[in-house]
Amino acid sequence: MDVAVLGVMIPIIALMIPIVAIWAKHQQKMAEMNAKSTAEMTAEKAAQYTGHIKDLEERVRVLERIVTDRGYDVSTQIEALRDQHRVEERGTGVPLDIAHKENV
Repeated sequence: MDVAVLGVMIPIIALMIPIVAIWAKHQQKMAEMNAKSTAEMTAEKAAQYTGHIKDLEERVRVLERIVTDRGYDVSTQIEALRDQHRVEERGTGVPLDIAHKENV
């Protein structure tokens, strides 16, 4: 019986080797396609992020220009508006409205 079982197993194994080889090759191709697809999606997302980062960097440059170029002027203007508001609240100071002066 051992010879009979061995006689049946040898052809089965002989047929299994090419089937396993074909299956392994198919699995390898599927893995390569998956890796390629993942690489393409990653590259696309990286390009989108690069564009978004460039936009943000440009915005930061504009903000830096605003703060550094006119920083002192902006703070001076804010303080002037605060002072004007205080004068108006208290009702003190000299009115700057010339039309108001003529009516008085």
